[in-house]
This record gives sequence, structure tokens and C-alpha cells, in this order.
Amino acid sequence: MDLNTSAELDRLIAGYHRFRENAWHPKLERWAELNTGQEPSAMIIACSDSRVDPAQIFDVDPGEIFVVRNVAAMVPPFETTPGHHGVSAALEFAVQVLKIKEIVVMGHGLCGGCKAALNQSLKGTEPGHGGFIADWISLLDDAREQVVHTHGATGSKAEREMELAGVRASLANLRTFPCVQSKEASGKIRLRGAYFAISDGLLHILDETTGEFASVG
Repeated sequence: MDLNTSAELDRLIAGYHRFRENAWHPKLERWAELNTGQEPSAMIIACSDSRVDPAQIFDVDPGEIFVVRNVAAMVPPFETTPGHHGVSAALEFAVQVLKIKEIVVMGHGLCGGCKAALNQSLKGTEPGHGGFIADWISLLDDAREQVVHTHGATGSKAEREMELAGVRASLANLRTFPCVQSKEASGKIRLRGAYFAISDGLLHILDETTGEFASVG
């Protein structure tokens, strides 16, 4: 095949060849199972940031987790207004079709989306120049008010608190979906908040009783 290659594409193709050698051929039985369908038990809602790949962080095989990634790992509230509701569609599929048992919202350190939500650096920009991002992260406006009131709008402490507040906000929004409400109430689904710190590689889990995140080691 004659491809107009680039250094980036060459790197991806080299990775594909490693995948075929190390992850496809040695696990043909597993791939044969996945050829008939998928049955992941957990859904991970994570950020699109290239440094926080859930499959790598949780060291899982293909078919084990259903993943949605977007700027700042956000979940919008339940709404039926016209539009294209990508996260809501994925959530509906995971809950109603795949019948997953756990939903984990995973924020992370050094999140650019949360930082922009905190300092409002993209506010007022046009779509294509930051406006799409600004509109999306406006979901964090209420959470931002609380963070700014206590920690200000700049600095590493405020940024981390904004990242943690984003996880809590998405969990609250998850609970506005009727299908999630009913299944959580019946014990068929558990909701979790998590936070991955890029600086030290530690995963933290939210204790919703205390509202605090604790490292799992």
C-alpha cells in the first residue's frame, strides 16, 4: 500500500505492529470471544487528555471497560432538548444495553479543561477558537463558584480543588438520569468518583460520606 506517511503515522503503525505481535496473536481466544459481543462490567468516564488512558491506568484487557472520554471528564445533566447528546447516548447504551454494574468518573491532575473553567480564559471566544470548549466547561460554573470562594481562581491548590469539584459535579449530573437513579436505588449500579494524579501516579477514590478523596496506594 502506497501511503503518504508522516512521522506520526509511522509511529502509530509501528505501535499497531507491536499490538499484533504482543496483544493480538497471544490472545486469539479472547479476541474470538469479543467477536461475538462485549460484556464490560464497568464504565469509565475520563478526560481526553493523552496522559490519562483508563485502560493503561487500570491495566485491563480489551472488553473489560466501556470508556467515554471528553474534555474534563464531564457528564452533562439529563435533558431532552434537541441536539447531539454524545455522553448521554453512551451512558444510556452502557446502562440500558450493556447493563454495566459500576460507573467511575475519573478526573486527573493538570487538567487543562478544569483550569480553563477556573480562570475563565476561554470565556467569550467564538466556536473554533475556544468557544466549543468554553460552552462545554460552563457545566462547571456552579462548582467553580465554590472553589473560587474558598481557594481563589489561580494557583495549584485552586486548580486541584477544581479538578476534584469536577468529579463531584459529574456524579451529581449522573444522578439526574432516570435510568441511573432507578438502578442505583435498587443496587444494580454503583457510582464512584476517582482522581488520578499525574505528578505521582496515584489513584484516589472519593468517599461520598465525607466528600474526601483518599489514595488507594
